[in-house]
Amino acid sequence: MSVASPAAGSKSHGFNATDYGLYATTVLAWGFSWIAMKGQVATVAPEVSVFWRFVLAATIMMAWAKYRGHDLSFPLKDHLRFAGLGAFLFSTNFTLFYYGASHLPSGLLAVIFSTASIFNLFLGLLLFGQRPNLLALAAGILGFAGIGLMFWPTLASAQYSSATLFGLSMCIGGTLSFCFGNMLSADTQRQGIGVTPATAWGMVYGMIFLGIASFLRGQSFAIEWSFTYLGTLVYLALVASVIAFASYLTLLGRIGSARAGYATVMFPVVALTLSTIFEDYQWTVLAATGLIFVLAGNLMMLRAR
Repeated sequence: MSVASPAAGSKSHGFNATDYGLYATTVLAWGFSWIAMKGQVATVAPEVSVFWRFVLAATIMMAWAKYRGHDLSFPLKDHLRFAGLGAFLFSTNFTLFYYGASHLPSGLLAVIFSTASIFNLFLGLLLFGQRPNLLALAAGILGFAGIGLMFWPTLASAQYSSATLFGLSMCIGGTLSFCFGNMLSADTQRQGIGVTPATAWGMVYGMIFLGIASFLRGQSFAIEWSFTYLGTLVYLALVASVIAFASYLTLLGRIGSARAGYATVMFPVVALTLSTIFEDYQWTVLAATGLIFVLAGNLMMLRAR
C-alpha cells in the first residue's frame, strides 16, 4: 500500500464496474458521516465516542475476516504496520475531527478534509520522490477550488475566534493523519497483506490506543443513551468505518492514492446536498459554479493515468 506507489495504485488501466462501485460506496458512506458525527460530540468526550465506534467496528471487522477465512496470524513486523494504521487511520484522524466538530459546522469539516487528495499528491512527492501526474494534479486543484466556491459563504461568515482556530487546527491535523495512514495502507497492500485483515487489526489497535488515551485522561466511558447518539454511533461504526474503509482501502490498492483520494473531494457534494435538504442550505451562483468545478475535476481525475 505505498502511497502510492502508483504502483498498485497508478495502474494504468481504466476504471471498471468494481472500481466505480467502490468509489460510489466510499463517497456516499463518508458523505453522510459528517451529519452523523454531529450527533456524537454533544455530551460524550470525543475520544470516548471514537473508542466505542471502533469497539463495534473492530468486532464486526474481525468477525467478517474470520467468516471469510482470512488468516489473522501475522509476525511482529506486520503488527507494527497494523499499529501504525490504528494510530493514523483509526484513532488520531477521527479524534481530531470529532474535536473539530465541536467548534465548526459540518460543511466546513468536509471542506477541510477534502484537501486530502492534494496532500496525498504532495506527500507522495516529498516522501517518495513520486512526481504527480499533471492531469491528476490539475484535477485535484480544480476540485478543491470548486469545494472552496461551494462553501465560500460558510468560510466568509465564520467567526475566527480562538475556538474556531482550534477547530481548524484539529481538522488539518486529522487530515494529515489520514494521508499518512493512506501511505502506510498502500505500502501494506504492496507487501501482499489483504485489506480485510489489515483493516481489522488496524481497528483493534486504534481501539486500544483510544481506550488507553481515554483512561489516562480520566474520561468516563459512559455513553449517551439516546436514539440520536446510538443511531449515529451504529452508522459511523458499521457504514462509515467498516464498509467505507474496506471500500476505500481496496480502491486505494487498485487505482492509487491520487485518484482514490479524490473521493474525499467528492463527498462534500453529498454533505452539501444533505445540508440543502435538512439544514436549508441556500444555493448561490458561486456554489453552483463550484459544483460544476468539482464534477469536472472528478471526471479529469477518473481519466488520469
